[in-house]
Amino acid sequence: MFDKLETLDDLFEMQLKDLYSAENQLVKALSQMAEKAKDGRLRAGFTKHLHETEKQIERLEKIGEDLDLDLDGHTCKAMKGLIEEGQETMSERATEEVMDAALIAAAQRIEHYEISGYGTAAHYAQRLGHTRAVELLRQTLEEEQLTDTKLNDLAKNYINQKAETE
Repeated sequence: MFDKLETLDDLFEMQLKDLYSAENQLVKALSQMAEKAKDGRLRAGFTKHLHETEKQIERLEKIGEDLDLDLDGHTCKAMKGLIEEGQETMSERATEEVMDAALIAAAQRIEHYEISGYGTAAHYAQRLGHTRAVELLRQTLEEEQLTDTKLNDLAKNYINQKAETE
């Protein structure tokens, strides 16, 4: 935990550490989700986002280096909980189609959490004049938003319909 949160700088650092922990936890979860997904498009989407997540971690590390911050040593409890919920869902007995729909629902919860975190961190970085951090955080924010849109489209236009007929 943090000794103090007295300034926006302190809060920004906390946000970066939280995002760094969240992304590192997600790397492990995405490979499990890709394995569990039966639909090829969904599996490919999870695999693609896994590679994006690895790049997002590198961006956070770059911000940490630029600002002389150590991002290790914090656990994002929210991501831990979201992943645990997803793992519980993956252990349920379900048809392949229903499981794919459930995986999308779990993934979208995660994406919405990340979108919120990156949007907040980018705003703090802008207020604090960390131009490079703003650029890197917004790049990740755009990726997270695009992933959410793709998951939403896949669910609404294909997966949920298949799950409904099962």
